[in-house]
Amino acid sequence: MQRTAHIITPATLLATLFTLSVPVFAEPLDDEMEGVKKALLDLKRDLVILEEDLLFPASTQVAVFLSMDVGEFFQLDSVSLKLNGKEVTHHLYTDKQIDALFRGGVQRLFLGNVNQGRNRVTAFFTGRGPSGRDYRRAATVEFLKSFEPALVELAIVDSSAKYQPEFRAAVAN
Repeated sequence: MQRTAHIITPATLLATLFTLSVPVFAEPLDDEMEGVKKALLDLKRDLVILEEDLLFPASTQVAVFLSMDVGEFFQLDSVSLKLNGKEVTHHLYTDKQIDALFRGGVQRLFLGNVNQGRNRVTAFFTGRGPSGRDYRRAATVEFLKSFEPALVELAIVDSSAKYQPEFRAAVAN
């Protein structure tokens, strides 16, 4: 029987020590990394909130939301929004977005600043009405902006009595 000598080189020794020590150090590093990730996410959330507060202070903030009810008499294609006569947003809808609105979703169309006092929001709705006719209707609401944020709700509602869609705009308190 012949014995073979095992020669351990420094590289083999380091590789062996490294593989043995990785599990020992990996857990504390993983826990520490998870802690850093969580702290980073919390910091990002706080920065987004701070940025929104700085860009849109309550004394000048106005938000416009869109909702839809049923949708038998109107197929929405797009919405254009004017604030005090100036177009502030235009949105084209996909089938998925329209489906989300039909299922009770609410979309924030606009978030911005206005001066305190009298303001006017006008929304232009474009789509297909009853019998596949092209439809373009508008809804306007005037509101008195106070120190509190203003919330404007735009709603597309089916009127079964008229067999027509109704377009409503109201300031939510």
